[in-house]
Amino acid sequence: MRALLLRLEPIIWLLFGAGIMVGTILLPGYLLTVALGAPLGVLPASALSFERAHAIASNPIGRLVLLAIIALPLWKGAHHTRALAVDLLGHRSDGLVGSLLYAIAAVGSLAGIAAVLSI
Repeated sequence: MRALLLRLEPIIWLLFGAGIMVGTILLPGYLLTVALGAPLGVLPASALSFERAHAIASNPIGRLVLLAIIALPLWKGAHHTRALAVDLLGHRSDGLVGSLLYAIAAVGSLAGIAAVLSI
């Protein structure tokens, strides 16, 4: 199992790096807009209406952004949790823990793809 993880390491690092970018740049802006901007009245009432949100989510670029916001932080979290597990449990558990965490991130990503494509 460890050999497979080592061969997939460049792909995992790509997803991890993209997850860092999304988690650092896009997600805070999205959360500030939705969680603070709308309740405080900074945004107009129609800014977060269902019709407008559905129009953005139906757009191919909007779907890519939604998928990035859903899937990429899962890979970032899986990689950070794997590193924590190696620090706490040692390298012997790396193959099993890494495989489990990346499988959870893959299933979550596939669920995100299915959810975004069903819009």
